Amino acid sequence: MVSIIFESHGTTYDNESHRASGHYDVELSDLGVRQAKELGERYKDDRFDAVFCSDLLRSYRTEETAFEGREFPIVRDARLRECNYGDMERHPSEKVDVEKPKRITVPFPGGESYAQTTERMKSFLRDLLRDYDGKRVMIIGHRATQYGLEHLIKGIPLDQVISAPWKWQSGWEYALKSM
Repeated sequence: MVSIIFESHGTTYDNESHRASGHYDVELSDLGVRQAKELGERYKDDRFDAVFCSDLLRSYRTEETAFEGREFPIVRDARLRECNYGDMERHPSEKVDVEKPKRITVPFPGGESYAQTTERMKSFLRDLLRDYDGKRVMIIGHRATQYGLEHLIKGIPLDQVISAPWKWQSGWEYALKSM
């Protein structure tokens, strides 16, 4: 079993202007930097066998800011990326949010579907279980990352996960037992 703590990346400039970033590589805002520092403070006495983040700036900057000077193995993995919204990247969040339930199996125009992001997560989780069985890790990711965790580990159907209201919290916990 792998014990997973999931944390969302800090707030970005796109979040503050209510734009859906997708694969667009946007920087953390001042608020996001403060949130990343708070994340590090919450876990100052914790030890992880590894911290994973996507290769998008907002994810790995959250990790760098939170755990600066700590000696965790840090792994950037593109499979942990947000959904590629394609032609809708950087559009108003409310327009993209309306599309999400329609994009479970049908990709965003020029982008990908949530079934595709979940397949990325499945590949990541298989490798995680193989390489970190019996370990405790943190994943700093995006909503698509968490949608995959909720679906693949907790068995919640994607349409329910995606249409449920999302609310920030610190430290979602998951126990990965099989894949």
